[in-house]
Amino acid sequence: MSGGEVAGIIVAVFWAILVSFLALALVRLAQTLKATTKMVAEVSEQAVPLLADASATVRSAHTQLARVDAIASDVQEVTANASALSSTVSSAFGGPLVKVAAFGYGVRRAIGKKGAPPEPKRTVVGRTLPAARRGGRRNRRSKD
Repeated sequence: MSGGEVAGIIVAVFWAILVSFLALALVRLAQTLKATTKMVAEVSEQAVPLLADASATVRSAHTQLARVDAIASDVQEVTANASALSSTVSSAFGGPLVKVAAFGYGVRRAIGKKGAPPEPKRTVVGRTLPAARRGGRRNRRSKD
């Protein structure tokens, strides 16, 4: 056996080992592609029902939002009507009721002072104050 024949045998063995590794890599790549194809098919099978459910949920939410919008517009109309009614009642009865209350207060005060002795006048640094200012501020909630 000559040196060329030994080199040829070494190269042939090297190529046989290289082809074996490449064949093994191709077999594993085929298995990986087969598993990936199976996984994509399973995801597709599960995604279609999920998308259908999501679509139904969005339709239901749209229906509920339409109902809420109708309710909100009705509430806004009721609020506007209540405001108009309040201002009408206030303008119709507010002025006369204030006048009646003021008259009643004046009558009560006059009746209350009718039997009371006259209050002495007070002098402050050379000035005489009217009776209404002598008592200071009164609490508006107090009843005479």
